[in-house]
Amino acid sequence: MSAEAQVGLGDKLGRMRRSFRGWRGQRPFWGGLLTLLGGIPIMYFPYANLTLGTMTIRMATTAGAGSLIIGVLLVVLGLTMWFQPHSRVFAGVAAILLALVSLVVSNFGGFVIGFLLALIGGALGVSWAAAKPAGEPAKGRPAGESGGPVGDGVPEPAVADGVSGAQDDLSGTSPTNGTNGRHRAG
Repeated sequence: MSAEAQVGLGDKLGRMRRSFRGWRGQRPFWGGLLTLLGGIPIMYFPYANLTLGTMTIRMATTAGAGSLIIGVLLVVLGLTMWFQPHSRVFAGVAAILLALVSLVVSNFGGFVIGFLLALIGGALGVSWAAAKPAGEPAKGRPAGESGGPVGDGVPEPAVADGVSGAQDDLSGTSPTNGTNGRHRAG
């Protein structure tokens, strides 16, 4: 390769790396990866043969089909976290439940390896939150209303008498806007 080809290759790899980092940051990547990796030992071990010298030990269980189904579902849930990040809570909760079921069905959840990977991956999927763009005000409060920096993590104090004209909480209900605790759908 010539020096010019290597420079062009470095730029292309750098762009691909930045693109992948952007893609990875918009979804629960590590939760999906751990869930996907947790499904592999769960579906593999019931069909594996362990050979010790001339002796073959078969690790098949009576629930081999159940193990296969659980493992495939965990792989699909990991891919769902990657490619459908808005359904991450469903996929995470389902991964946690399937990991718990795999303890009973599939050789202690793929000898605890698959169980732990799927459990941690599901928890990461549930707890992941998309990053807010810089400069976006916090929900429920206009920019600069409290006098302090927006999004400083300190909630506004509730108004004691409800007469000052400000909302007394962040739910959008107060005596001044006429909602009186009622919520509208839509």
